Amino acid sequence: MMDISEHMEVVDANDQHVGIVKSIDGDRIRLVGKDALDPKHPFIDKSQVAAVEHNKVRLAQKVSAITTRAFVSPDRPDKGEPKKPGG
Repeated sequence: MMDISEHMEVVDANDQHVGIVKSIDGDRIRLVGKDALDPKHPFIDKSQVAAVEHNKVRLAQKVSAITTRAFVSPDRPDKGEPKKPGG
């Protein structure tokens, strides 16, 4: 079992910094907001973790994949943008 704890660095598959673990929330890892790749959605699903080694949480994907896919989980749907008519 992976032992993820607070203050661990989260890196992508290429060892690029993604964030710092703030807490574990069920099946999600919450990152420190100001340090997260996407501060508006500072959660990562545990299913994306490839390994935990040397005080680092290593993800299975590269940063480019993280930023282009819905893999960082929002804590709630975005309600800030009004829907366009017909959309």
